Amino acid sequence: MIRHIVFWKFIPGKEAEAEEFFARLSALDGVIPEIRHMEIRKAVGGEYDAALISDFDDLAALDRYKNDPRHKAVSALCKSIRESRASLDYEL
Repeated sequence: MIRHIVFWKFIPGKEAEAEEFFARLSALDGVIPEIRHMEIRKAVGGEYDAALISDFDDLAALDRYKNDPRHKAVSALCKSIRESRASLDYEL
């Protein structure tokens, strides 16, 4: 099992777009079959504004998720409103 964690820092003033991004990202759970678990958390402090914690069977499943056109569409929205991004993948 692979845990995929992503952190985002959004451009100030893009709160409405960030909420749309969260809604669209959440909607992928149960639609993209590779997602085993997904949760989105908003920060109460720190360097980043939000995080995604998601689980996949293996690295191949994570790669399929990343390349799924539905994920790519949501990712494009995120890229347009973020200042920075960091990620970490590890084996459970």
